Amino acid sequence: MQNELLQELQARGFINQTSNIDGLNDALNAGKITAYLGSDPTADSLHVGHLVPVMMMRWLQKYGHKPITLVGGATGRIGDPSGRDSGRPMMTEEILAKNVAGLKKSFSKFFKFGDGESDAVMVDNYDWMKNYSHLDFLRDFGTDFTVPRMLSMDSVKRRLDNGMTFLEFNYMTFQAVDFLTLYREHNCILQTCGADQWGNAIMGIELIRKKLGKEAFVLSTSLITDANGNKIGKSAGNAVWVNEDKTTPYEYYQYFRNIPDDLVEKFLKIFTEIPLDEIARLSALQGAELNQAKKVLAFAATEIAHGHDAAVAAEEAANALFAGGANMDNVPSTEIEMLGEMPILDFLVATGLFPSKSEARRMVEQGGIQIDGNKITDVRHVVVAADEFMVQKGKKTFLKVKKK
Repeated sequence: MQNELLQELQARGFINQTSNIDGLNDALNAGKITAYLGSDPTADSLHVGHLVPVMMMRWLQKYGHKPITLVGGATGRIGDPSGRDSGRPMMTEEILAKNVAGLKKSFSKFFKFGDGESDAVMVDNYDWMKNYSHLDFLRDFGTDFTVPRMLSMDSVKRRLDNGMTFLEFNYMTFQAVDFLTLYREHNCILQTCGADQWGNAIMGIELIRKKLGKEAFVLSTSLITDANGNKIGKSAGNAVWVNEDKTTPYEYYQYFRNIPDDLVEKFLKIFTEIPLDEIARLSALQGAELNQAKKVLAFAATEIAHGHDAAVAAEEAANALFAGGANMDNVPSTEIEMLGEMPILDFLVATGLFPSKSEARRMVEQGGIQIDGNKITDVRHVVVAADEFMVQKGKKTFLKVKKK
């Protein structure tokens, strides 16, 4: 009989590939298991593109199993070549520490941590990798990986023509040792990951089999893409962050509120815990009524990541801007230094809506900027100082700007 958790994950569209579905099914039916999900500290927050395996692990915990979240303090020092055409830039120890702390904050939004049987625990692979010298690592694991096998991985193939370094080539061996270590120390038998991590995760299964003669499993999820089919991520420039200091709860809410119609059902299944029969009802709505499903999605997703009060505030802010009424205090706001008059391009950059004057200029010329309801199309426009402005960027982004 198929395990109830696997049925839930399949029905919600989480499962992309499994290494041994029958073996995993038997292990889940036999009792509670421990599984892990890793993330390298390339930024100080998770983003929406990371959340498919995160939400899958959240379901695993809801069904009584134990999640391990691994922050890659060691692998982050190397750089993962998976899904990339170029190497990652090196980070200082200070930046790594800041990013590790940010990832811990992100994970804590989705899992219950503690000492209970199914409570999540957090580990850092630097804690064990720092104990290996180069000679120790080669002695202990050098004969467990063959070059032809490593070259067969898609993550390696796509980088070979772009000058993959020996440093990056070692990444999959580190990740395999992570899985082996967690198997030994926590009886962790399952690794969950995004589709782009499949090859690295499989190496861990093979290492466990060679070293311990035991069977472990990998469960991968599909990747979330934006409207143009691009993988959502920091390097792609389209990330919607989990931590509120990088993406406000209102902006997070608006991301889900404004998804394309054809993604509503998929996102309801993945990013919320709404029962499947209710998702079927919401997904069947047509035309303007589908907006109600998007509102339900946005509220539920925001509530998971930021809590009930933040979801209510984001919803009220959206209602204030798009439906009239409600509480305008919940609209995102910022403060800027402003004395007398300020050129429009300087003003827009100062608000943080644009990273550069050139991008602000393009939006002004395209008629995409309004200040207090007045469209600004002249890049020579001068903003006269006032205590407060309501700035609109495009159709969906609003910002209350206050003078310091």
